[in-house]
Amino acid sequence: MDLLQLILLSTFLSVSVTSESFHAMEDEALVVKCPQDCQNRTVKWYHTQTNQLIPAEEGGRIHSSGRFLWFLPTSKEDSGNYTCVTHYSNYTKQSTVSVMVYLHKQGICFPSQIRYPNDTGTLTSGRIVCPTIDNYEKATIVKWYKDCKPLQGPREKYSMGGKYLFIKRPQKTDEGHYTCHFTCIHSGNIYNVSATRIFRVKEDVSSPMPSQIQYPTDNAVIQVESGSPVNISCGAFLGIGKQNIAVVTWEVNGIKAEYLNTSRFHEDHQFFMRGDRGYYGESILTIEEVKEEDLLSNFTCTALNEIDHVMVTVTLQLKVPCKGDNHSTYTTIGILVLLSIIALLLILYQFFRIDIVLLCQRIFKPYKTQDDAANALEMRIQKSRRLIIILTPQLIQCEEFGYEHQIALYSALIQNNIKVILLEMETIGNYAGLQESLRYIIKQQGTIKWKEKHKECPHASNSKFWKLVRYHMPLIHKPSQLNHAV
Repeated sequence: MDLLQLILLSTFLSVSVTSESFHAMEDEALVVKCPQDCQNRTVKWYHTQTNQLIPAEEGGRIHSSGRFLWFLPTSKEDSGNYTCVTHYSNYTKQSTVSVMVYLHKQGICFPSQIRYPNDTGTLTSGRIVCPTIDNYEKATIVKWYKDCKPLQGPREKYSMGGKYLFIKRPQKTDEGHYTCHFTCIHSGNIYNVSATRIFRVKEDVSSPMPSQIQYPTDNAVIQVESGSPVNISCGAFLGIGKQNIAVVTWEVNGIKAEYLNTSRFHEDHQFFMRGDRGYYGESILTIEEVKEEDLLSNFTCTALNEIDHVMVTVTLQLKVPCKGDNHSTYTTIGILVLLSIIALLLILYQFFRIDIVLLCQRIFKPYKTQDDAANALEMRIQKSRRLIIILTPQLIQCEEFGYEHQIALYSALIQNNIKVILLEMETIGNYAGLQESLRYIIKQQGTIKWKEKHKECPHASNSKFWKLVRYHMPLIHKPSQLNHAV
């Protein structure tokens, strides 16, 4: 897809267009950064005038590398406009950058257009940062110039640290244009770069003091576990009152954390004041997954303010398990298993509570005691062989039998353990008023009726009434075989 197609497509999709200018000297390396925040996105570069795609292959004098466009080195013909295009799911972003390349002229060390914005300092301290140096790979500052002349003055006046030039107790005479000359290495080739910045001195209400790293200590060893994440914190005191220049940052083997693999390394910064008006900064380096290569790396924290900078270096070491760790692990596992079993038993009890209680009653018989009148009565009824029920008008009026009657009828009708003898001592007439269980027995076997003639000799054993009673009674056994009497 060329640039023309992208422009046509922008009529249907949301397109964001920005612009930025870059100035460079001829025969120096130049890195142009796409203004968009296009991290983890595919970026394509085009010549704006010709719509020609700039290749991403390294080796060409002009080539793209993700967000960056490289000129190795620059040429006067490179001046012009370049467009970076980033594709998103439902829209496209494009930005146009302007590049201007200047020729070296006699007596002019830099054109006015190539100057970068002012840096700031205080009456007693100052710092100048080398512009654009962070865009270049393996960049090293070779020399600093002031107003196109090498720095002059007492040795303690100037000091260099990384990409910074520190001026001790700057004065108005220190104001001017400072140029840093540095080299960068790309694909094995060395290129020269220069950048100029204006320095002005101004007053500040904050009190400059040397920065101090409070943690970690230098050469500290941090215990880690392979494959696990780890956070490495660095905290520093940076002065009294809010500081114009305050930096706390991490480097890994000399490479700033922001240039490391962002899928595994993250750096978070925070700055804050305390009650004593002390200004503090903290940087937390997060390693999502510790690898073997990290154990061989140096992690350096740098704290920087207007006066100076300090550094500490720490290393990582695999954590050695203590001898008691295994025992502690087994104990923890045992407790967890025990709790799981208890929870399972409680769940099972809730579901099968009734069955469990009945089973326990059957096994342990918790309610069976010698003094249970109800149990004794049931056992004696079960050992009896005949149940004699006397039918009276009062029995018809009874709505419900007593407990012993219910047990006896249950044994006779359901368990078939006892035979029933029904004695009708008074004329009942219609049996409809009797309970259903008695009506059923009457229907099956009838009753033995007491008649008027029996009243003459009620105790005569040879009367027909008593003969019928003896007839329905069980056989009489010998005393040694007789267990229970009815």
